[in-house]
Amino acid sequence: MPATAVSVEKGTPQLVRGLNVWHATSIVAGTIIGSGIFLVPAEMMQAVGSAGLVYLAWFVGGVLSFFGALTYAELGAVRPWSGGEYVYVRDAYGPLPGFLYGWTWFLIAKPASIASITAGLVRVLGTFSAFSFLPRALCSLHVTSDRVLVINFGHLVAIAATVLITALNYVGIRKAGNFQFAFTILKVAVIMGIAFVALTAASGSWANFSTRFSGAKGGIAGFMAALVAALWAYDGWNDLNMVSEEIRSPEKSIPIALISGVGLVAILYMGMNAAIQRALDAATIAHAAVPASAASEAALGHWGIMLVSIGMVISMLATLNGTVMSGGRVPFAVARDGYLFKALGEVHPRFHTPGLALVVQAAVAIILVLVGGAFRELFSLAIFTEWLFYVVAASTIFVFRKREPQEKRSYQTVGYPLVPALFIATAAVLLYYTFVSNLRDSIAGLVVILLGVPVYLFFARQRGRVAR
Repeated sequence: MPATAVSVEKGTPQLVRGLNVWHATSIVAGTIIGSGIFLVPAEMMQAVGSAGLVYLAWFVGGVLSFFGALTYAELGAVRPWSGGEYVYVRDAYGPLPGFLYGWTWFLIAKPASIASITAGLVRVLGTFSAFSFLPRALCSLHVTSDRVLVINFGHLVAIAATVLITALNYVGIRKAGNFQFAFTILKVAVIMGIAFVALTAASGSWANFSTRFSGAKGGIAGFMAALVAALWAYDGWNDLNMVSEEIRSPEKSIPIALISGVGLVAILYMGMNAAIQRALDAATIAHAAVPASAASEAALGHWGIMLVSIGMVISMLATLNGTVMSGGRVPFAVARDGYLFKALGEVHPRFHTPGLALVVQAAVAIILVLVGGAFRELFSLAIFTEWLFYVVAASTIFVFRKREPQEKRSYQTVGYPLVPALFIATAAVLLYYTFVSNLRDSIAGLVVILLGVPVYLFFARQRGRVAR
């Protein structure tokens, strides 16, 4: 191992390697497959206007995600420690860039993701008549003279989901891993079922593939918008590396899980997209609120909508679990290095999990849930910072190859240096596209990153005093 390997004091509780390769693969596939595949076909059709270009965007997005997974497979095998990208950026470029990554993920990216998933879960549950009470208000708080914070039953459900999944992760990585594996199997089965129904229904037609949506944005800008939507649906494969320290035989399991997990998702996405295209014409897809529901409804009527809703609930729960699991390891790793409060970097003596880091992450997410629509702005500004750190983290593979030529690598990125270079170049293009298309939130994202500098300097001084 390189000199930067994790060091812990003897006698202190440590994380345990309780996840096998099946758990690891389910973290990759289960975290990626959220609500995106059910929703984004409409956005993609609005952007490009034809089934062929939608399929091309799915294919390109899958290839780029696969290139990223191949790159991260080597990084995770060489540095199998908690924090994933934080560790790579720290070791390649120094503690300040590493801290800024951890700061951004801890403050915005992961809590906003959790809030977004639970809010989506509430919306889907609201489609069932048994949960029609969810929008009903419980109480209201006058924050200012012209702003009222309304808390409804839906907020309580979102908070309950956050607390329960956090508690599951708190009491053991193995329990959380078993949950992830079981729900990933369920969601894969549901997606295959929906695709099979839509592909074989008499109501569908292969002629739908030749139809077009005349109101599409079109051109390069349209294709880039469709590609961004596809990549959003593929997003989440990098979460596995954040729990590297709790995976058995990480030098073998991480590459296997990343490659097979992303490959499985790509196959499922292609199949689901084909099913939607066969069931609906281009214009119907573009105007559908949930294209997968519309496709299932065309085949099975009301039961088709119910099937998709159940699939979305199962899918969101697995994604929520993977997001909570991975997110808690980032502040834990930063704090263990001495750049956040020490307690965040401690391992629970009984459960061997980063307990306090998970609890604080849940608390921030709950605040965003209660704030309501405002968390969507935070999530939007996190998109730019996410792509920025994809570029930075993936580039570390070149630094480590040059700096540590003698390091034993159980897995080496296939197609190096072309594969990581293509991923970085594409991520940089999408970073630019994201920046110019959403200038306000992108600048706000940069401001949030820079606000971490004085925080880093404070903890660096504290760390220096302790060392002296």
